[in-house]
Amino acid sequence: MRTGRLYIAVATGGFRRYATYRTATLAGVFTNTVFGIILAYTYLALWHERPHLGGYDQAQALTYVWVGQALLSAVSVMGGGFEDELMERIRSGDIAIDLYRPVDLQFWWLAQDLGRAVFQLLARGAAPLAAGALLFPLALPTSPLTWLAFLIAVLLGTVVSFAIRFLVGLSAFWLLDGAGVAQIAWVTGTFCSGMLLPLNVFPGALGEVVRALPWASFIQAPADVLLGAADPLPVFARQLAWAAALLAVGRMLQSVATRRVVVQGG
Repeated sequence: MRTGRLYIAVATGGFRRYATYRTATLAGVFTNTVFGIILAYTYLALWHERPHLGGYDQAQALTYVWVGQALLSAVSVMGGGFEDELMERIRSGDIAIDLYRPVDLQFWWLAQDLGRAVFQLLARGAAPLAAGALLFPLALPTSPLTWLAFLIAVLLGTVVSFAIRFLVGLSAFWLLDGAGVAQIAWVTGTFCSGMLLPLNVFPGALGEVVRALPWASFIQAPADVLLGAADPLPVFARQLAWAAALLAVGRMLQSVATRRVVVQGG
C-alpha cells in the first residue's frame, strides 16, 4: 500500500514538473494546432481524390489528424522525455544513486512518465482537438463508453511508448552516446505510429507489418477505437501484449545493467 502511494506521488510529481513549463506548453499547443491545420488541408486534398482511402471517409480522416495532434506529446511519438534524462544519469554515474533507492527503477520512471503523459494530454492535447473541431467537420463520437475505450487505448499506448523509450535509455549502459539509438527510435516512431498518415493506407505487406509493430499502439490504435474502426478488445489485447513483452525485455536489461554497475563500482 505504501509503495502504491509512493508511485502515485512520483506520477503527481511528473505532472507538476511539466506543468511548470507554461510557455513551452503554450508554444506546443500553438505548434500542434498549426501543424494540424496544415495536415488537415493536405488530407482534404488527398481524400478529395480518393474519398474512402484507408477505409475512412473525409470526416474520419480529419478526425484522425486532430486525434494525432492531441496524442503527439502524450505518447511521446518523437521522444524527448525521460529517456534523455536517464541516459544523462547513466553517463554521469548518478544512476548509482537511483539504484540505491528502495523502489524499482523501471516502475519509478514509468510512474513519472504517466504523470507527464496526463499533463500533456490535458494541456497540449485537448486544445488542438477542440480547435480542430471548431475549424473542420470532425466525426467525434457521442458515446461516453467510446471515449472511455479511447482513453484506455491511450493509456496502453503510453505504456508501450514508455517501454520502448526505457530500452532506448538503457542503451547508454553499453554505448558512449545513446543519441543515435534515440534518433532511430524517433524516426521509426514517426513513420510507424501513424503520425503522418494512417497506417491503414499503407499497401499490402508493408501495411500489415507496420500495423503489427508496437508503434501502431501510439496513434493508430487509439484513433481507430475513437472512430469505431476497430473493436476495442482486440486492440487492447494487442497493446497489452506489446507492453508486457517490452517491459519484460526492459526488466531483463535493467537486471543485466545493474550487475554491470555493481561490477564496475566494486
